[in-house]
Amino acid sequence: MMIEFKDVSGNRVRLAFKKNAFTVPPRHVLVICRYNHYWLLTKHKQRGLEFPGGKAEPGETIEEAAIREVFEETGAILKVLRYIGEYEVSDGKEAFVKAVFYGEAEAVKKKAGYLETEGPVLLGGNILAMRHGPDFSYIMKDQVIEKSILYIMNTFQGNFEK
Repeated sequence: MMIEFKDVSGNRVRLAFKKNAFTVPPRHVLVICRYNHYWLLTKHKQRGLEFPGGKAEPGETIEEAAIREVFEETGAILKVLRYIGEYEVSDGKEAFVKAVFYGEAEAVKKKAGYLETEGPVLLGGNILAMRHGPDFSYIMKDQVIEKSILYIMNTFQGNFEK
C-alpha cells in the first residue's frame, strides 16, 4: 500500500511500509527513536524538535547511516534498529528517497557537540498531538511522521503513552 500526500512545500510525498518501494534506493534516513519509554528527539538549531536523521555518507549502508546519525545528533547508542519503510519526496524535477527506521536506545551519552543540533530531547506523552506545537520542526507535522508512528505502535510492543 502506498500513501500519497503533499508536504508543506507542495512536494509530492509517497510513503510505503516496505523495502525497495521505489526505483531509486534511499540515501537519507529518518529514525523514530525511543529511550526508556520516552520519545528521543533532537533539537535542530534552525528547525526545532525532530527525530534524528540525515544523509548516508559515501560507502555507508543506510543502516550504518541511521546508527551514526542517531549518535551524532543525540549521543544515543541503539540496541534495536528496525527498517519500517521508505518515502519519496519529489518537486516534479528532482526526487530523493528516505528510509524510515524505528530505533530503541540502550544509552544516551553526553557529548561535547551534536553537529547541527543542540542534542537529545526526551518527551513523554502523546507525540502525535504534541508534534503540532510551535517548538517542533515542520518535518514532524507531515503524514510521514503520523503514519510511521501509528505503524510502529501497531507493530511493536511497548509503552508508547508515557
